[in-house]
Amino acid sequence: MILRFLRIWLVAMFVALPLAAQDVKAPDYKIWDKASEEAQQIVAEATVTDERLTALRVAMVDWRKQFLAVQGANASEIKTVRDQIAALGPAPAEGESEDPAISKRRAELNDTLTKLQAPGLAAVEAATHADGIIRAIDDELRERATDKLLRLSPSPLNPVNWAAGLKIVTALSGQLYDEAVKTFTDKGSFSTLTESAPLLALLLLVAIVLLARGRRWMGNLSAWLLGKSSIRARYVIEEFVSVGQILVPMVGFTLLIAAASLSGLAGNLWDELLGVIGSIVLMGLFAAWLAGRVFPAGDQFEAPLRVVHERRAEVRLIVLSLGLVLAIWAPLGDWVVAKAENAMRSAQGDSDTVNALASQIDAGLSVLAFPLLLIAGALLFRLGQLLRAHVRNEAATLPESSFRDSVIGAVGNLLLAVGVVGPLLGAIGYVNAANALIWPMVETLLLIGLILVLQKFLAEFYVVLTDSGSDGRNSLVPVLMGFMLVVLSLPVLALFWGARVEDLVELWVAFRSGIDLGGVRISPSVFITFALVFSIGFAVTRIVQRALRTSILPRTSIDKGGQNAIVSGLGYVGIFLAAMAAVATAGIDLSSLAIVAGALSVGIGFGLQNIVSNFVSGIILLIERPVSEGDWIEVGGQQGVVKAISVRSTIIETFDRTDVIIPNADLVSGQVTNWTRGNKTGRLIVPVGVAYGADTRRVSEILLEIAQAQPLVMMSPEPYVIFSGFGADSLNFEIRTILSDVNFKIRVLSEINHQISERFAAEGIEIPFAQRDIWLRNPEVLLGRGAQGATPTKPAAPLAPTKPVNPAPMEGMQEVTTLSDNDGAEDGDGR
Repeated sequence: MILRFLRIWLVAMFVALPLAAQDVKAPDYKIWDKASEEAQQIVAEATVTDERLTALRVAMVDWRKQFLAVQGANASEIKTVRDQIAALGPAPAEGESEDPAISKRRAELNDTLTKLQAPGLAAVEAATHADGIIRAIDDELRERATDKLLRLSPSPLNPVNWAAGLKIVTALSGQLYDEAVKTFTDKGSFSTLTESAPLLALLLLVAIVLLARGRRWMGNLSAWLLGKSSIRARYVIEEFVSVGQILVPMVGFTLLIAAASLSGLAGNLWDELLGVIGSIVLMGLFAAWLAGRVFPAGDQFEAPLRVVHERRAEVRLIVLSLGLVLAIWAPLGDWVVAKAENAMRSAQGDSDTVNALASQIDAGLSVLAFPLLLIAGALLFRLGQLLRAHVRNEAATLPESSFRDSVIGAVGNLLLAVGVVGPLLGAIGYVNAANALIWPMVETLLLIGLILVLQKFLAEFYVVLTDSGSDGRNSLVPVLMGFMLVVLSLPVLALFWGARVEDLVELWVAFRSGIDLGGVRISPSVFITFALVFSIGFAVTRIVQRALRTSILPRTSIDKGGQNAIVSGLGYVGIFLAAMAAVATAGIDLSSLAIVAGALSVGIGFGLQNIVSNFVSGIILLIERPVSEGDWIEVGGQQGVVKAISVRSTIIETFDRTDVIIPNADLVSGQVTNWTRGNKTGRLIVPVGVAYGADTRRVSEILLEIAQAQPLVMMSPEPYVIFSGFGADSLNFEIRTILSDVNFKIRVLSEINHQISERFAAEGIEIPFAQRDIWLRNPEVLLGRGAQGATPTKPAAPLAPTKPVNPAPMEGMQEVTTLSDNDGAEDGDGR
């Protein structure tokens, strides 16, 4: 079965490749007319065989290839003549005339154009006719396949039909026995055996050793490689080595078959039987290897499917059993069917009619296939139960189920349904329908397992190439690789589930012809050419940008903002040129899309006007550079350092270490304060208040000394102190300085305030603070409210000063507030 699987894969890959270029030559239309008439008559016959229809279809496909190749004939000459006609100007309207020489030349060119277009038009008509015949043949073959699929065969549960199955087994066994007796009674066979005895003994010895120990040896080698943590590519190497678990035992079995053929004791029928047994052994080895890779016994590497350890052994046994049952069933459809009719006719003679013999073979095959269907259905049902249990365990341990678990759950439910429906269909008598349901499902499961193993191998290979560690296994590239494997496997799945190679070829031809989009035909070749040229242009742009950013621009006197503007502008120009080159190379004519693009641009313009506005503003920012990366700006009530300027927005990092995204349009049209544009110098004003009665000259001297002592305060212009005025509660002063780096403004302010507090305390200069005195205006009224008839007391004395509070005054109270507060400075930028 593995050979059939590989054959289908190769056929699918061939279908996916572009068809080979054909030599353009004019087809013989007389022969074609005769062939097309005969083909239509054959298709109309109801008794024609499937083989005849398939051969006829191949012939029609060859004719269609010839016609498709001729359709593009004289393309360059036709374009040249059309350009010449266009150069003559528009044809005169009705009732108008033109120069006789131009008119004559126009007529000559039109005749030439008609002659050049004639072969292409004839080819288009013939290709359409051939395509219609091909579709008619396909419809007939599909109808017959459907009838065969829904045909009711004799029920295998009916004991009457068991005899037919026994006849097939008896007839085949009899032929094998007769051939063996004939071979052993032939004296020449024993002479050949005697001559090649030493070589046979060697082949048998090597074959037995490889069959008995080969798989274990390769398994031990894989385990040894996984234990070598010093080997960086051990997982990749181990994947290759693990394939030896299939190849090494298969080499042993091949040597065994070679020994049987060399001995001369095996006849033709026995040679064919050994080949069938070889396919079964190969499929069993493949299934065992696949089960060990998908559901490993140990934890040396991460399993593609995380089934609990307690169930892995059972799942491996189920996968191995499915592979063996599939490999045993395949000969029933190929080898047994081919030999059963001859064997039964030889055993029974020609007394039975063809229909009676076919009926017996049909009943016998139904009886022989049903046990395999029953076993496969039970295995699929059990596997579905285990997969559903795995999903439940994952849901119990993980808060959220992943997409993979959802897919596994759906597959488990599907296996449960197929495991029940398939054997029931076979029991009723719809054996073909049961076979079409059970065995493609088994093949699909094996293919899914192979995709998982290949995806894991590609992920490990990517990790080795990029040296990305364990994080690389879950990155985007391995996921895309897995997606591509799934896409490549779709033709194989289609063939598993009944599609014909011819159907895939037709689908590929239609896909290659492309689709018509607004007068522009988009085909895979055009798309691939466009993607390839654009990717090359994009890669070259990125390389040039990186070279400028790291090697050239840092050696110039251009500031960082200018360098970023140059690199970004070059990127936009490079992408635009790459797109234009890709369109020109792919041969896409965008003139027919101009009207559509114009209509769309209006609607897109209204819907995306904010995005377009931000994009244009981003270009302006990169060209004018009023704001550059690293600037300290204030916009829209937000302060921070510009972190990055992109096409749509600008990111600033606030002093709280949070990122704020500002649309570029706000930076261009709004009010922006740039504290560090051009230079980092900036002014710092420190307000100070002292109590009345202090020596104002001494206060000014002290404040000036403190300002001059700061290392970031510039001496040109030098700092100075002003006596700004008389406040309600304090004498107000200001220290005005210019800092060499305004980014440290808050730190300098804090340090100046510390030193002011220390110096004023040492000099005995008082810094006023806010006070509040509360006086009772009419205390007798308040006392009367509290206790009527009580003896009046003398007026209360003023209360002692309290902490600054601001209660609402009660009735009968008068609030007198004395405030003396230092307004202070802004509390820093967090630096």
